[in-house]
Amino acid sequence: MIITWHGEGCFKCQSGEISILSDPSTLRFKPNIVLRTLVKVPPEEEGGEILVVNTPGEYDAFGVNIKGFQLKKESTESFIKTIYLVDFEGVRFCFLGHISEMLEATEMEGLEAIDVLFVPGGGKPFVSQGEAVKLINQLAPKIVIPSFFKDTREFMKEFGKQAEPLDKFTFKKKDLSEKGTELVILKI
Repeated sequence: MIITWHGEGCFKCQSGEISILSDPSTLRFKPNIVLRTLVKVPPEEEGGEILVVNTPGEYDAFGVNIKGFQLKKESTESFIKTIYLVDFEGVRFCFLGHISEMLEATEMEGLEAIDVLFVPGGGKPFVSQGEAVKLINQLAPKIVIPSFFKDTREFMKEFGKQAEPLDKFTFKKKDLSEKGTELVILKI
């Protein structure tokens, strides 16, 4: 599995010929699946042969299982905010996207056994670094990758761990630690 960051909340997760792209500004990376965590109501048509997942629900495509959960207290008549739980090649990803408030207990249900968590780490207009760390501790992923940041120092200080930025993160399921959460910082 290879994960690369393309700025803001856009991550590409690829294994073999299958790739998932979260919150891209463009489809130039030619993914198989696109996840949109913030969409206008009604969602726009896009993608063609690409599966665009932009609403809550359950989806199966290309051997990937996706569950989208609407953040009801953060969604409005104009925008829907969704978090996604994705099972891909035996790895469970959680994309918190544009989350700006702590999750309620009912929203946490089903978010378990997370291998890789993508969480906003830059503060306003998203959750604060302290709230992000609380979410990380509650969800207990094996890997956490912050998004929506300009400088990671404040996030690393709050999280209590340091990491050198990587161009890409490459791993296999068997390599994931069972002992605590590893911090991975990616470069654009």
